[in-house]
Amino acid sequence: MLTLEPLRPDHAEALLAFERANRAYFARSIPDRGDAYFAEFADRHAALLAEQAEGTCRFHVIRDAAGDLVGRVNLVDLVDGTAELGYRIAESATGRGLATAAVAEVCRLAATAYGLTTVTAATTFDNPASQAVLAHNGFRFSHEFLLDDRPALAYRRNLATLD
Repeated sequence: MLTLEPLRPDHAEALLAFERANRAYFARSIPDRGDAYFAEFADRHAALLAEQAEGTCRFHVIRDAAGDLVGRVNLVDLVDGTAELGYRIAESATGRGLATAAVAEVCRLAATAYGLTTVTAATTFDNPASQAVLAHNGFRFSHEFLLDDRPALAYRRNLATLD
């Protein structure tokens, strides 16, 4: 079981701890955020909250059944009924279906609460777990591209066909 919570100011400390604890794990399959991200985290968190308040993005933290922050799932660049999906799960929480469930829930929210019709996503070529999460949630392969000089795959999901 999991819970998605819209990003709030009081998530900052736990979210920073989550990002620090999983930095090396994430960097193995997605581009690293860089040292500045951590040094300027408070400002970045405030900026995300401002974007969310404007309605241009929807950020969520993922809590497991014990209430621990184990991930995040975000919809960014909400424009004309579309958004880009991003998500990450703590290394200690992988393999339990949390990413699949969180993506399913955020797609449901995107269609029902946020008024979106299409969600796109990308993953590096060497991240088969993320590719499986997207495929399981009805995303279809769109094209290949380079993401920070790494081969990547783009996906698209029509939310009118929510499963």
